[in-house]
Amino acid sequence: MIKVGTCGFPVSREKYWKVFKVVEVQKTFYTEMSEKLAKKWRDIAPETFEFALKAPQTITHEMKSPTYRRYRGFPGKFGRFRVNEDTMRSWARFIKIAKILRSKIIILQSPPSFSENGENVKNIYDFFSVVEKGFIYGWEPRGKWSIDSVRKICNDLHLIHVVDPFKGKSTAGDFRYYRLHGIGGYRYKYSNEELSQLTKIVKDGDYVMFNNTAMWNNAKTFIALINGHYKKEEYGETLNKTV
Repeated sequence: MIKVGTCGFPVSREKYWKVFKVVEVQKTFYTEMSEKLAKKWRDIAPETFEFALKAPQTITHEMKSPTYRRYRGFPGKFGRFRVNEDTMRSWARFIKIAKILRSKIIILQSPPSFSENGENVKNIYDFFSVVEKGFIYGWEPRGKWSIDSVRKICNDLHLIHVVDPFKGKSTAGDFRYYRLHGIGGYRYKYSNEELSQLTKIVKDGDYVMFNNTAMWNNAKTFIALINGHYKKEEYGETLNKTV
């Protein structure tokens, strides 16, 4: 089965899990999520609903990143996969949430500023040598890395190489985890032709997570296409244009 969902909830949670079986939680990236809220989500979600999690920016992004505008935690020496008291404290709190939500997959997205060099490679190996087992970890590098280096790191550390299928090719992992950011940027609607093209890329067991403004409609249309019951009158035309 191909697992389709969105990065974050574009509609109410109750409406969402009537359509999808998985979501990638974004809240955990920006700031700490309370155990109370995590328990609430797990209790009201369907038993088989899956929460994939985006790992905290405290692991991947330094505090100078603009994404910290939404951060409400303690300050620290964060980012670049460094293993220190601050990052491990944040990680420990995050893992509690992952266990409450019964998550299987954790995605770590490194920023464009995190590019290939000796120190960063060492940091990645050091970090994944101390993290908890029992989870499937995916890494989405946004900086400049050679394909060979990414493949080696992912294979050595048993990571899923996370990519946008319209922008790159995954080089490692037992399955593929795709994050679709919009061909023309976040404010993008995928056309029916593009979604049909995507059906030829994905395989059974893969995850396809939409992360664009039209994610709700695009993901529903994609499910209809892979299930062979797309109806124009129900889903409408998905035009290739910004919104």
